[in-house]
Amino acid sequence: MSTEATTDEPEVLWRPDEATVRDARITAFAQRAAREHGVTVDTYEELWRWSTTDLSAFWGTVVDHLGVRFHEQPSEVLATEDMPGASWFPGATLNYAEHALHPAEGGADGDTAIVALREDGRRVARTYGELRDDVARARAGLVELGVGRGDRVVALAPNSVETLVAFLAAASLGATWSSCSPDFGARAVVDRFAQIEPAVLVAVDGYLYNGKSYDVRGTVDELRAQLPTLRAVVGIDYVADDAWADHDDVLGWAAFTDHAGAELTVDPVPFDHPLWILYSSGTTGLPKGIVHSHGGIVVQHLASLAFQHDLGPGDRFFWFTTTGWMMWNLLISGLLVGATVIAFDGSPGHPDLDVLWRMAADEGVTLFGTSASFVQSCLKAGLRPRDAFDLSAIRSVGSTGSPLSPEGFDWLRDAVGGHLQIASVSGGTDVCAAFVGVAPTVPVWRGEISCRSLGAAVESFDPQGNPVIDEVGELVITRPMPSMPVMLWNDPDGSRMHESYFEDFPGIWRHGDWLLVTPRGSCVIRGRSDSTLNRGGVRMGTAEFYEVVESFDEVLDSLVIDTSGLEGARDGGELLCFLVLGEGVAFDDVAPQLKKALRSQLSPRHVPDRFLVVDDVPRTLNGKKSEVPVKRILAGTAVDKAVSKDALRNPEALEDVVARARD
Repeated sequence: MSTEATTDEPEVLWRPDEATVRDARITAFAQRAAREHGVTVDTYEELWRWSTTDLSAFWGTVVDHLGVRFHEQPSEVLATEDMPGASWFPGATLNYAEHALHPAEGGADGDTAIVALREDGRRVARTYGELRDDVARARAGLVELGVGRGDRVVALAPNSVETLVAFLAAASLGATWSSCSPDFGARAVVDRFAQIEPAVLVAVDGYLYNGKSYDVRGTVDELRAQLPTLRAVVGIDYVADDAWADHDDVLGWAAFTDHAGAELTVDPVPFDHPLWILYSSGTTGLPKGIVHSHGGIVVQHLASLAFQHDLGPGDRFFWFTTTGWMMWNLLISGLLVGATVIAFDGSPGHPDLDVLWRMAADEGVTLFGTSASFVQSCLKAGLRPRDAFDLSAIRSVGSTGSPLSPEGFDWLRDAVGGHLQIASVSGGTDVCAAFVGVAPTVPVWRGEISCRSLGAAVESFDPQGNPVIDEVGELVITRPMPSMPVMLWNDPDGSRMHESYFEDFPGIWRHGDWLLVTPRGSCVIRGRSDSTLNRGGVRMGTAEFYEVVESFDEVLDSLVIDTSGLEGARDGGELLCFLVLGEGVAFDDVAPQLKKALRSQLSPRHVPDRFLVVDDVPRTLNGKKSEVPVKRILAGTAVDKAVSKDALRNPEALEDVVARARD
């Protein structure tokens, strides 16, 4: 992790024109802040500084400006700033579903609310009027099953209309939602759902991926056997017609929603009432159940989508995600600002890597969200979507999941569109939001995240807990955000919450990433701080290493592990680089150039002791590289103590990596 100052400003790849700045939703908000609070917010940095200095004024203005509807009014904005334990809008009642189904702007009966597409070409759309009717019917179905405030409704379901309807119906009642993607194995789902003792399970019969159909009814049977609190299972025929016909104890979706004329109502709940439960990766034990609130998510997502991404009525918002990743939760919140949500279920590479770009052109997507790994795959495949499709509607391409390389920035500009704002963002499941990202009034610099998000008091801390600029340090949040968890499930005394986020810097959220904040206010994520490469006292985040290695076309994927200083490590510690090479590529073909690039671009100390060619890189169910578990295993920790294999997408890759390292 280099701590040297960055002397040269990188190339500006995008800069907003006068009309963009003038018409941006954040500009109107800044003008209101200046008018009502007498603050100087002529620049984004000034607006961000105010938003993280006077939290009550900022978030109070947000809820007024964006039309948050309270049934009971709050007594104040922020009763206590303690972390953990901040008390937002005490006394207020509201409901997420009301804001999604009746947004303050847009949302007329005829406006399109969601378009759900599947890799086999199936397309289902709902207007806001139709969605409201669907939710009313599903709400009546849940009431008939005895579901009420505080009950948990869970889903093994894909990114589909039915999943959205079931969630909004549950939220309207004050029930708490949780979902897993249907490609999760039974054990991984049980590890998550069994903790929260659900009342109802909504499940599909199967899913499609990469041209194949997978039947998950066996998984559903296992879940029913291991979730004794279930009162009912609601089955959706997603892959085949009448898939649940021979399951007498499964309530079909048609019967569940057979409530014509049902009235759509919502139950107001306290601001901090649980909305949904997300999960940590669970690589070293049971996944943590992370509980977010109705109010915290409504306020945070409204601010994020309206101000950082300039989304509103008429926009068509897409992000490639499954229901097991927090980006699904952010995607469906497009409804809060009156946008049209574009959902896709299937492989982003079937029948080819053009599938999502083709979809974006056909659907007129305005914000196209994806992952850095997808961008890298398109780059290496030599794609030029702008030559094949009309992508003129896209004004912004979002990227998250891992740091976007400078070459990824270049590819998006050159191969997708020079007019694009490249929205590299980073945040976490823990807060279901981005800490750092973009704004329509801030330039995009090559290889950098444009700015810190409004209301997110992000700093880079040195080991002594001092904020630093132009140096890499720990990413911390020094003041509370509304969407921080209200609790972790089964953590009555808050000890797990404290251990997870507040142990290193008391009263300050430590996120676990290396961060560099530039003098411009832009940011660079250098990888996870618990998987640092420390070679001869020169520390470096893994993201910097991957940036070099994966810039080679011959390298499809990689994993770097530093065992230096770990008890039990072989030869006192090694730097290991696992490589997944392209078809027909031999290591000797790429080794000299790879070593030279690492030596010159990083340091001689960061040339690995060993390169090991593997078939795949172990990843969590959410697609994260499993650096820390591999590091622990190689340091002598038993496999079952270091990682839960059910939390891995490809556990066989873990076995291969460990075996190769020990040869």
